[in-house]
Amino acid sequence: MDLIIGSHVSFNKDTQMIGSIAEALSYKANTFMFYTGAPQNTTRCSIDKNLLDKAKELLKENNIDINNVVVHAPYIINLANNNNFDFNVNFLTQEIKRVELLGVKYLVLHPGSHVGLGVENGINNIINALNQVLDEDTNIVVCLETMAGKGTELGRTFEEIKQIIGGVKYQDKVAVCMDTCHIHDAGYDLNNFDNVLEQFNKIIGLDKLKVLHINDSKNIINSHKDRHENIGYGNIGFDNLINIIYHEKLKGIPKILETPYIEKKAPYLYEIEMIRNKKFNDNLINDVINYNND
Repeated sequence: MDLIIGSHVSFNKDTQMIGSIAEALSYKANTFMFYTGAPQNTTRCSIDKNLLDKAKELLKENNIDINNVVVHAPYIINLANNNNFDFNVNFLTQEIKRVELLGVKYLVLHPGSHVGLGVENGINNIINALNQVLDEDTNIVVCLETMAGKGTELGRTFEEIKQIIGGVKYQDKVAVCMDTCHIHDAGYDLNNFDNVLEQFNKIIGLDKLKVLHINDSKNIINSHKDRHENIGYGNIGFDNLINIIYHEKLKGIPKILETPYIEKKAPYLYEIEMIRNKKFNDNLINDVINYNND
């Protein structure tokens, strides 16, 4: 099976998913991830059916499987705390409906921060919220993202993710998105990725791993900071990331880059090229700047 690799792309009301696909293709990607609106607010445009039909044709023409496309839930949703709990549940419910309407399968969600309530109370709130938004007719899979453990973030260990999934009634509607920067910052040693995968399999089960966020980290292991770095330019390193991307047990799972822009310019064309060639580009920064200035 070919490598399924892409990046975060934009989505706007004028072109909607057509624009997202065009951006992904400009990076020579065969999948992508997007927010359906600004991640920091609740403003959402309505989904235009004509644009959506054209987008689905464009996907087929370019051999992009919509089942590998990912939507990221806005990060203002916090299911773990009591503040605005009903608002967060309602907004997530609306977002799930939008994703279903788009025909996308996976919705990545940050589990949330307990903000002083404590881990157990926070996890119980997340479970309660997911049990309100998911039912037998839900047509998508919510992928809980592994987190770095910054502040009072939950989902920083495989055990916390397992506890959340274990409390959800419709467990077939919940899975996991593993973020390489986050698990590194949370304390998992990616120099020994086989051991990390073994732990994940024992605690959660590899069948639950549906999306990978591929990011290097500006931080040392176990720093709990969550600062992404460009591929091969951080503390995880190029060889470790290539080992993860091409790991036998992770074939067929979409790999999504969320690495930082370089001088406000997307690095993804060159990072994807590096990954496909399995060869580190130590001139990435200049390449990105010069390419975008042509």
